[in-house]
Amino acid sequence: MVTMPAIDMVKTGRKIADLRKSAGMTVKELQDIFGFATPNAIYKWQHGTAMPTLDNLVILAAVFGVAMDEIIVIADGMSLQMGA
Repeated sequence: MVTMPAIDMVKTGRKIADLRKSAGMTVKELQDIFGFATPNAIYKWQHGTAMPTLDNLVILAAVFGVAMDEIIVIADGMSLQMGA
């Protein structure tokens, strides 16, 4: 049995929202960068109900000028039990 770290989706969502605001960007501007028809995905990321895909995470990091691991928040005291 191996303990693996888990992503805190809510805190990661807050981090995305904070980075967006710090960059002086609106949700609409971010939506346009991704070419999304609606802002729903961005709102889901910011509320922690969904995570950006890996390719979208790469874009977020580039847009905000940070490393991808500065966007993802690892949960304190939470881990996944992985077993074979």
